[in-house]
Amino acid sequence: MSDQIKHECGLALIRLLKPLEFYQKKYGTALYGLNKMQLLLQKQRNRGQDGAGLVTIKLDTEPGTRFISRKRSNSPQYLKDLFDGVYSHFQDVSPENLNDAVWLKENKPYVGELLLGHLRYGTHGANTIETVHPFLRQNNWITRNLVLAGNFNLTNVDELFNELIGFGQYPKEKSDTVTVLEKIGHFLDDEVQRLFSWFKPEGYSNQEINSLIVEHLDIQRLLQRSTRKFDGGYVMAGLIGHGDAFVMRDPAGIRPAFYYHDDEIVVVASERPAIQTVLDIRYFQVNELKPGHALIIKKNGKVSEEMCKDPVQKSPCSFERIYFSRGTDRDIYLERKKLGQLLVAKILHKIDYDLENTIFSFIPNTAEVAFFGMMKGLEEKLNEIKTRKILELQKSNSLTEEKLTEIFRLSVRAEKLAVKDEKLRTFIADKASRGLMVSHVYDVTYGIVKNEVDTLVLIDDSIVRGTTLKDTIIYILSTLRPKKIVIVSSAPQIRYPDCYGIDMSKMKEFVAFRALIALLEEDGKSYLLQEVYQRCVEQDSLPVNEMTNQVKFLYDQYTDEQISAKISELVTPENILPEVSVIYQSIEDLHKACPEHKGDWYFSGNYPTPGGMRVVNRAFINYMDGNDERAY
Repeated sequence: MSDQIKHECGLALIRLLKPLEFYQKKYGTALYGLNKMQLLLQKQRNRGQDGAGLVTIKLDTEPGTRFISRKRSNSPQYLKDLFDGVYSHFQDVSPENLNDAVWLKENKPYVGELLLGHLRYGTHGANTIETVHPFLRQNNWITRNLVLAGNFNLTNVDELFNELIGFGQYPKEKSDTVTVLEKIGHFLDDEVQRLFSWFKPEGYSNQEINSLIVEHLDIQRLLQRSTRKFDGGYVMAGLIGHGDAFVMRDPAGIRPAFYYHDDEIVVVASERPAIQTVLDIRYFQVNELKPGHALIIKKNGKVSEEMCKDPVQKSPCSFERIYFSRGTDRDIYLERKKLGQLLVAKILHKIDYDLENTIFSFIPNTAEVAFFGMMKGLEEKLNEIKTRKILELQKSNSLTEEKLTEIFRLSVRAEKLAVKDEKLRTFIADKASRGLMVSHVYDVTYGIVKNEVDTLVLIDDSIVRGTTLKDTIIYILSTLRPKKIVIVSSAPQIRYPDCYGIDMSKMKEFVAFRALIALLEEDGKSYLLQEVYQRCVEQDSLPVNEMTNQVKFLYDQYTDEQISAKISELVTPENILPEVSVIYQSIEDLHKACPEHKGDWYFSGNYPTPGGMRVVNRAFINYMDGNDERAY
């Protein structure tokens, strides 16, 4: 999208099911797991800009030896820095020892059967090394060591934090990551203690009980107990010191998770194509982790998918499909093309079907697939027009070779009009000068547009704030002297805040919300803002399951077209000549294009968890109070 926003993180988990010597013999290296982890993170690097981390666990080590190793980086080149640090431990190893899997495991870190990697995209707060996953909860009991990494945001951190205090804990900070770590850790301690108390009267030694705990620890029960009150969108991956592992997905399936396993390896990742590429396997071999379920990998190698929370109506995030996930996934690629194709009727109506004097393009590169779909739809429509013209000429007996040639010359004009200048930086203190520099972040292709004749149609994957459109894209396009500029969004109007892991939590930043406020003010309906504010305040004291989205009432005062028209005004720079229009995808057509991903709360206000209703009302309260904080 032209307005860059932060979004959810990425994770990767690997469990090697054979001894390390097996991979040395078959693949020529005992570092097979590390190599695959590096590729998995590299193929998901779009999901992280703030840092990356890695944890490995060695199975069946002797007491007194290090079995957990962790490395994290928040440097600008976080992946390179991360793996440079990891592989630096093997630079002084002789070729003989480098080919000795047993020696490597005994003498070097990061040579283990269990690996957990993470890419962090921070939506809020500081991006320090302390915020980079995975997180560790360490203990001298091997079965109480917990490693956690995830892609999640919880809406009820306050409630969960207070519950930890009720347990007698004293958490070091109030964040969803620490809260989740301590919540699962509390119940892990409880489950281990329960098993210890069960076996102790039977006369087993403490060392024998350790082995029995490893065998009998019920990960499904642990997750059922610890996540019972979780409200939000999440995929959480955990490793336990002795070798059990799990990846759990929220009951609505908001955040994505995929996995593959055979008799050699188990791999989990946030995106399907990463697994396909790294393991060279087919699309159908990769499974999607079911909502409310956990993939559980026991130390003995048993792999199962178990339900931990009752699934609710499935609401996978539609933004994953529109923008965030890599478009190399087969389904995502086809869905994005469909999104562009479904906009054709609106586009043709806006340009009065004047294809001869219209140029089509896209901004930014992430909208390219939707552009292909738009072009396919336009070409299909143009073929219909050509067919109709030929039939009309035939009917009137006036079809000639010259006229037929003229009809076939009709084509859809597609050009690369806007190119982002990635190297441009604006370290200028003067506000006016900086504003002028910002307007040139994009460059344009000159000499193609017919001055004051052509209409420019550019498709974007979504429009969130509209600031880049106004300050950069539309301004620079106007220098081409077109008659009109039409910006097309393959996503519907973003009206409501997200609270499940995407950095869209403040309503004042949404251009659709600013358009709504402007319309209410123009029509003398500003009093409705205070009425809805009072309702939101009243809702805030209700149990969360009884809350409803009060902000919808304000949007119901206007049609989508009225709000789009006002957005068009808001994103039009001063003193430009071309007329500017903005077209948005409808929610109905979004569902046609992405039928399995109905998570549309950004557009509809229909949140998949009760906590979402509380967040949207609090976000509106914050707006009215002038409080520049997130609502959860």
